[in-house]
Amino acid sequence: MDRNLLVAVAHFPDRGHAIEELARTNEEFCSLCSDLAEAKAALLRWEQSSSPVREARTTEYRGLMNDLAAEVEATLDRYR
Repeated sequence: MDRNLLVAVAHFPDRGHAIEELARTNEEFCSLCSDLAEAKAALLRWEQSSSPVREARTTEYRGLMNDLAAEVEATLDRYR
């Protein structure tokens, strides 16, 4: 399974099959999963950072991840 899809499955483990199925046919959904994976990677980098803007960036990326996860979930709900 694609790394980007694994991030989505980690957020929605009970919907792994649906994520895989939708990703096979929906390029926009794949892009959304890719965005989620990129946001998670950035969040992990900021959490490890010693930068003075660490807290602001981790908050920003947590919010972005929540928004993207909500989009993934809404898309999955539409294609049930």
